[in-house]
Amino acid sequence: MAAYEPKNPGYRAAAIAMFDGQPAMHTLGIVIVRLAPGEAELAMLHSPALTQQNGFVHAGIITAGLDNACGVAAFTLMPREADILTVEFKTTLLAPARGERFVFKAEVVKPGRTLTFCEARAFAEHEGKVTLIAAMTGTLMAMLPRVAASQAPAPIPA
Repeated sequence: MAAYEPKNPGYRAAAIAMFDGQPAMHTLGIVIVRLAPGEAELAMLHSPALTQQNGFVHAGIITAGLDNACGVAAFTLMPREADILTVEFKTTLLAPARGERFVFKAEVVKPGRTLTFCEARAFAEHEGKVTLIAAMTGTLMAMLPRVAASQAPAPIPA
């Protein structure tokens, strides 16, 4: 993984505040485990309330964890004034989500001014074993403040 320099020296506090502002993550019990520029690791404990009909954690829950890990990783490299929004992702489910704990690890592959491309992996910890259960690629957008039309510079006459 490439070493990235964050644009915001306060990236850690900003990423934590952005994450903490998401009620969905609290509802799912997902927490930040580790942060570094361009990297994030999130985790959650198993809950029967998050399972599907076969007792596995629902694919939508795993996808939410992966998506958020990508978002947090990308956000660590964005400017202070940016907010973030996912614009695309693809998830591949590799094994049933069976375990006591689930870990979502993401890293930035290519940061950009507006779009950042990430990869993430989900792991299940079950009976002392760690199993790769899903992989994601995602594109995230830096939402930068816009200048109001009334404050924009006047166009230069031709």
